[in-house]
Amino acid sequence: MTDSLSQLTVTPIVERPEPNWPVLSRIPIQGSDEPLMPLSLAPAPIKVFPVYAKQGLPGAVNECYVREGVYRRLLRVARSLPEGMGLIILDGWRPWRVQQYLFDTLQEAIRAHHPELDQEALLARTREFVSVPSREPDAPSPHLTGGAVDVTLSDADGLPLDMGTLFDEAVPASHTAYFETLEDLTETQRQVRDNRRLLYSVMREAGFTNLPSEWWHYDSGDQLWAHYGQHERAIYGPAELETVESRWRRQL
Repeated sequence: MTDSLSQLTVTPIVERPEPNWPVLSRIPIQGSDEPLMPLSLAPAPIKVFPVYAKQGLPGAVNECYVREGVYRRLLRVARSLPEGMGLIILDGWRPWRVQQYLFDTLQEAIRAHHPELDQEALLARTREFVSVPSREPDAPSPHLTGGAVDVTLSDADGLPLDMGTLFDEAVPASHTAYFETLEDLTETQRQVRDNRRLLYSVMREAGFTNLPSEWWHYDSGDQLWAHYGQHERAIYGPAELETVESRWRRQL
């Protein structure tokens, strides 16, 4: 590990506030015709595991797609990792149907466990881990743009490193800076904290921003990225997967 990377891994993750979604949705979108690229084309040490397709979620695609610019940033991240480590891509561009399924499923689970919550509180709790499904050109769900990506790190055998929670666990410990707030950490907790610091640091170095409630979620070019990166405008609006049918319809 280089001295600069070693220094990055010991830098604490700063706790950041959750996004103000009404404000965030007003950030203008420049728009881009960058294509969606399949990450299965990427060389090692990137590994692709389209988790929602593996789990059989309705409408999920058996690939992880991102915008071309995001694809190249992820390659920079993977190539900056210590020798023997890899970057696992769990999800990228997400069809609207999958976003709707995830939102509805989490909302119903929260409602069942907390029947006392009113509609506003229920929405806030759901939005903590799944954004509202939206295909609106000026306020799309982050994953619908191809600019949002869910990632983790792997060891030399290709197995995921311990990040303290599983991907998509809707618990406080999934907040990126959670282990920075604990005192008297165990050896395991210190390793988890350092694993998160490494992922956070290499992703930030490549120009990504992180969603504070999810250690696995990073953005480039979408409205979340513009918000946390203090950019005046986003680059990516909603994207659709290129198919033979869509190409023929456009050409003919």
